[in-house]
Amino acid sequence: MVRSCEQGIPAWVFVGTLLFHSVTVRGAALKQEVALDNGATVLNHSMSLVQRMETLLTMGNGSDVTLRVQTINTDEVKVIQAHSLVLSLQSDVFEELLLTRNNSAVVLRETPDCAAVFDKFIRYLYCGDISVRLDQAISLHKLASKYHVWGLQQGLTQYMTLHLSSDSPTGHVVGWYNYALQIGDMALRDSCLQYLSWNLSSVLQSGEWGSISEDLLLSLLQRSDLILQTELELYEALEAWISQNQPVSATVESALRAVRYGMIPPQHLFRLQKQSALMLKYYESIRDLLYLAFQFHSASPIQLAKYFDVNCSIFTPRNYLSSSWGSPWVINNPTRDDRSFSFQTQLGPSGHDSSKRVTWNALFSPRWLPLSARSTYTELGAMQPTRTDGGRPRIIVTPATSSPDFAGVSFQKTVIVMAKQQGKVVVRHVYNFHQSTEEAGDFLVDADLQRRASEYLIDSSLYLHIVIKPLYHTLLVARK
Repeated sequence: MVRSCEQGIPAWVFVGTLLFHSVTVRGAALKQEVALDNGATVLNHSMSLVQRMETLLTMGNGSDVTLRVQTINTDEVKVIQAHSLVLSLQSDVFEELLLTRNNSAVVLRETPDCAAVFDKFIRYLYCGDISVRLDQAISLHKLASKYHVWGLQQGLTQYMTLHLSSDSPTGHVVGWYNYALQIGDMALRDSCLQYLSWNLSSVLQSGEWGSISEDLLLSLLQRSDLILQTELELYEALEAWISQNQPVSATVESALRAVRYGMIPPQHLFRLQKQSALMLKYYESIRDLLYLAFQFHSASPIQLAKYFDVNCSIFTPRNYLSSSWGSPWVINNPTRDDRSFSFQTQLGPSGHDSSKRVTWNALFSPRWLPLSARSTYTELGAMQPTRTDGGRPRIIVTPATSSPDFAGVSFQKTVIVMAKQQGKVVVRHVYNFHQSTEEAGDFLVDADLQRRASEYLIDSSLYLHIVIKPLYHTLLVARK
């Protein structure tokens, strides 16, 4: 039996005493907390216990098991002196390994990335805390999953969800997305996909764009909630990705057919036809889409809607940040009072509508009650918002004028809320509401704008970007 180097007592007694001390201290603390009203004082020595446990691992005192961590396909072996009681309490996988071992050594085979962080993993079992870098998250998550340390696994999933915007030399979100897909973690997968979709412009400019898989690329291209400057920006980034990755022709054709050419102004389409090597090579694969796009730009949308299904994706805008489709709006001290703002957008993406403008009025109120609760009126009888502490933030976006040109067009309004995470400005939330609705019903419903450190504020200001998405509708169907 292995004995403690310092006290000469059995290892299991040595470790067990520490763990019993932990339970005793915590139990006493709970009993004292119940009796706090009687003047009791909580004594918490858990930090000193953690330090003693860390020293126990570092010095190997009382060790009764040797972990031999072999790196797969190498001769590298990492030796860790550990304690079977601690390992068994933290992991049922370790408990089974220790019950079936033939001697004091347990051989573990790990991939190079997992072997590199195995010391950190074991330390967590002793101390309950761990320092994590972006490039270590997947490796530690693999170990936590393999050895059934569920608390650590959940903590790492949460860490990855909260650190999608962190800066890293080569990017990490795409790698985390692929890993989540591999292990079937749909929540993490969806978080990564949403981050890539909402921050696509910055992703397109990063080195991470080239590492996107074919499946992820095609999945992104199908989405209407992508936030980027223009559709032309997306086409040029796609051209760069294809040049770097050299996929098979079928993948190239699928990707090119997912581009919304109707959202690219005709002068840029003409240029691409002459100057884009990719378009020249695959022109026959997308000729029908280009022809339809040119028809879309040249004809009245009402006339086009009589003969074509204008509800398809080629005529559906994404969330474009260019000035043609909306405007940024920075609201300083958003809890102070109501604010209003006016801006103009192009009537529609069609070249036929390129010279027509729609003026929009936006109104923001930090504490605005719904219509049913409003009761104050001006001298002229116009209803005014009643602002009380019980209200919540509201935003209303309405057209300033009406026009016959609006026939066959409806407008989806999108309000993008920016935030600063890990020092980077990213999209925090996206709210969508349609022409028939003046406001987003759930706008900032969970936001505490009174708190200066609110995750919805940047330097005490609310950073918004309002996007107007004109959608054409089929009016008539021509008889064949």
